[in-house]
Amino acid sequence: MPRLAISPDFPAELGALAQPARRDAVVAVRRFMQNVAGAPHPERVRGARDPRVVTLRLAEGYRGVMVRHRDVHWLLTVLPEAEAWAYARRHRFGVNTALGVVEMWDAEALERIEPAVLRAAGATETRLFADTCDTDMAELGVERGLLGLVRQITDELTLDALEPLLPATQYAPLAALARGESMAGAWRELETCRATAPPPGPIDPDDLTAALLRSPDRAIFVGSPRELNHVLDAPAWCVFLQPALHRLARWEFYEQPILVTGGAGTGKTLLALHRSAFLARRGAGQILLVTFSQRLSAELASRLDLLVEDEVTRKRVEVGNVDRLAHRIVAEAEGRAPALAGAAEVDALWRETDSAHSPAFLLREWEQVVLAQNLRTLQEYLEAPRTGRGVQLSAEERTDVWKAVEHVTRRLRERGKRTLLQLAGEACQLLGRTTGDLLADSAPRREPYRHIVVDEAQDLHPAQWRLLRAAVPYGRDDLFIVGDPHQRIFDTRVTLGSVGIDATRRRLQVSYRLPQEILTWGVRLRGGGPADGLVDGVQELYGFRATRNGARPVVRAYDSPEEELTGLATQVGQWVQEGVPPQEIGVAARTAGLVRDARDALRELGVKVTTLHGMKGLEFRRVAVIGVADGVVPAPDSLTPAEEDPTARAHDLQRERGLLYVACTRARELLYVSHSGRASPFLPT
Repeated sequence: MPRLAISPDFPAELGALAQPARRDAVVAVRRFMQNVAGAPHPERVRGARDPRVVTLRLAEGYRGVMVRHRDVHWLLTVLPEAEAWAYARRHRFGVNTALGVVEMWDAEALERIEPAVLRAAGATETRLFADTCDTDMAELGVERGLLGLVRQITDELTLDALEPLLPATQYAPLAALARGESMAGAWRELETCRATAPPPGPIDPDDLTAALLRSPDRAIFVGSPRELNHVLDAPAWCVFLQPALHRLARWEFYEQPILVTGGAGTGKTLLALHRSAFLARRGAGQILLVTFSQRLSAELASRLDLLVEDEVTRKRVEVGNVDRLAHRIVAEAEGRAPALAGAAEVDALWRETDSAHSPAFLLREWEQVVLAQNLRTLQEYLEAPRTGRGVQLSAEERTDVWKAVEHVTRRLRERGKRTLLQLAGEACQLLGRTTGDLLADSAPRREPYRHIVVDEAQDLHPAQWRLLRAAVPYGRDDLFIVGDPHQRIFDTRVTLGSVGIDATRRRLQVSYRLPQEILTWGVRLRGGGPADGLVDGVQELYGFRATRNGARPVVRAYDSPEEELTGLATQVGQWVQEGVPPQEIGVAARTAGLVRDARDALRELGVKVTTLHGMKGLEFRRVAVIGVADGVVPAPDSLTPAEEDPTARAHDLQRERGLLYVACTRARELLYVSHSGRASPFLPT
């Protein structure tokens, strides 16, 4: 029987077929895989640039294109007959000699562009890669047949023109060298294309089967109709994972906590999901997949249901948020559900104090200094650093603040209530006692989980981090953390080392969701500057890039809010008329009032309309962000007065900027931004 591997392009093209043709194609593939009567027969392609390429008739008027290597058949795509024959003749396939992964070349297009490259080379003696010898090129896996063309490239613009025609494993190291990187830098770029550990011994450039096994982003082997159905029916993110994500998600084990940072669209949430699934399949203990909100945890749970089909394996992963974990631990220890104090109630308690400082200042001091450092006495507070707080406090002023803190905490105790951050702190204390394993499935111990995977790590408070550290024993694969300080939407700045988490850092730099135009615009909106948190020092957006190009964001100005809403309805209606499903369109605004107005304007279209905060963790083909006007974004009520604390105000502004950045980077295809009156100062000019 033939061994069948499926390319990610095949399910995508199959899904675009009309139902009768799709049904016939699936039946034909099943028959081919099982080698039964009536199975389609591979037909050789005349004029093919790769003799291993064949086609097979899958439905009336449609053919599949595959590469045949001994008993392995790599099914690439399904296209109308004429397009299938042309596709089969145009491409060739090989094995990268540095990584051992499969490569696909648009050989026909390269042949067409080569004369233009040679003409440009004839006009100058400058060569882009004159300082790189052939031996170094070979070490980086640059194909021998491409080397002659590479030697004629005169500048980076010519190399950029070749990018769509080259495998990523060829372009990545060349682009690094063109930027002036060393061989080590070029190797780092090449390593992003590696999904598995390096193969032992030399790479066989003729062993396509081994290369396919090392390329899980380009080929998935199926051995039964059930496996075939899963590959064809499941979302692509469940089956095919980018090499860097695949390597991180399926690494055998990590000796210490891992922190993976990356910009918008780099696949951090997918990585958290796949790592959780990998640990669950290994069956080494209970896993908690955690994020900072209930809404996001529900989204993670539904996606994990798609990723993990086996019920026993799925039950090994609990999905939740830190507040829910703290609530349950305290409730089980006390025998009743803890009562929580809301923001309005706590604000009223701060106003009862006779402090010279505002309730907002006191709340931030309590959360960002006292609770963040788990300070229990006035003396501890007097001696504690106040990192990130812009106003210096004398000992007398600190004593005044501490009296206010004592008043609020005492009043909360009298009412039998706690804030969520207080609850996290108490849950951590409970886990520090000898209480047994609250969720044990084996021998009792104090930690509820064997593994914890954390998504959206940048928005967790130090008290919540201490709880997570206490909830899992020290050991291999204890904590796997993903986040991005540039997407922080709450004012929480904490280094993991300060809460007892000594993490090894990995970084993702390629956005698979955003086209380069939206990414570049978004980086300018975000400010492009460094962000702090999660690790010591600051993190830059330098090197963050996309894999494809697209349309530039559209920014429209209107004279009035009414005209802006009319423009929104027109734009979204046009998208729907163009065939974009309503569930693939997201609309966001900063205020609840603007959200209500947008919902009224779009009521008949059925698209999702939410706040900027509500866009967290979501993605859409097309996104509209409205009301991005001065006086709305940033929201005036969310800003600390500069005279009270200039550093806090700067943090507030950066948080608001990050919030808008998060909403705008939810778009996979098109971004529309509008305002009435003066534009927000955040919008790039």
